[in-house]
Amino acid sequence: MAVDTSPRSTTWTYVDGEWLPGNPPLIGPTSHAMWLASTVFDGARWFDGIAPDLDLHCQRVNRSAINMGLKPVKTAEEIEALAWEGIKKFDGKTPIYIKPMYWGEHGSAGSVVTVDGESTRFALCLFEAPLGNHAPNSLTVSPYRRPSPETAMTDAKTGSLYPNSGRAIAEAKSRGFDNALMRDMSGNVAETASSNIFMVKDGIVSTPIANRTFLAGITRARVIGLLRKAGFEVREMTLSVEDFMSADEIFTTGNYSKVVGISRLDGRDFQPGPVTRKAFELYMDWAFGRSESDS
Repeated sequence: MAVDTSPRSTTWTYVDGEWLPGNPPLIGPTSHAMWLASTVFDGARWFDGIAPDLDLHCQRVNRSAINMGLKPVKTAEEIEALAWEGIKKFDGKTPIYIKPMYWGEHGSAGSVVTVDGESTRFALCLFEAPLGNHAPNSLTVSPYRRPSPETAMTDAKTGSLYPNSGRAIAEAKSRGFDNALMRDMSGNVAETASSNIFMVKDGIVSTPIANRTFLAGITRARVIGLLRKAGFEVREMTLSVEDFMSADEIFTTGNYSKVVGISRLDGRDFQPGPVTRKAFELYMDWAFGRSESDS
């Protein structure tokens, strides 16, 4: 029986100069991206009339493309303008996920494994995706690790990295947790399987230092800047699982849900904390223009 390929929410995709509804067939069985994973993407959010840091997400997808060996065929400004054009196709009530993508269609001459950058294709997909209720999540330390730059394409936001995250989340859920706390190959905390992570101890906010084993996110950087401007000490440093187990608060940041508190890490329970709430408030105040910060 054929699988239903229709999207699960209202979706519009810009490709080859036109907007198409639903889930258009874009990649074939001989496409390089289909069997050799030459794909990169980014994700921004639109909600309540705003799209925080949309420009930065559009810039990053082009950097990811270059790092993958692809050739960006749109400027970041062109992608941003297309995103606002696509947003107008929705009813303006439900939050939207904004996903620019590049992929390779052919392999290079002499080595099919290497993507031919001249065959780069572009699409911009927008679909309805509620932000969620920001309920605290539970975490467990994953048996799986984040790869190092020597072992995987960690300098790009590429689809090829996500099966590892997927299996970490599936394993965590099999043990009754919402998400996985992932370490790098040296055993230091990197992030969760789907978001950057922060801890608070004695009023000091700490987050794993960007060491190229995880995507140091745009929302992560935004929250760091906002907290510092609000007077918090924020340290980017090497952190262990033991550091997180002894924290007063833990929270995560990411484009999909912004700021989310952690209620449990393995056998340790955490209460919703004041710094987590402040981080969320600062972000939303900035996003809606209620803050003078532009850090």
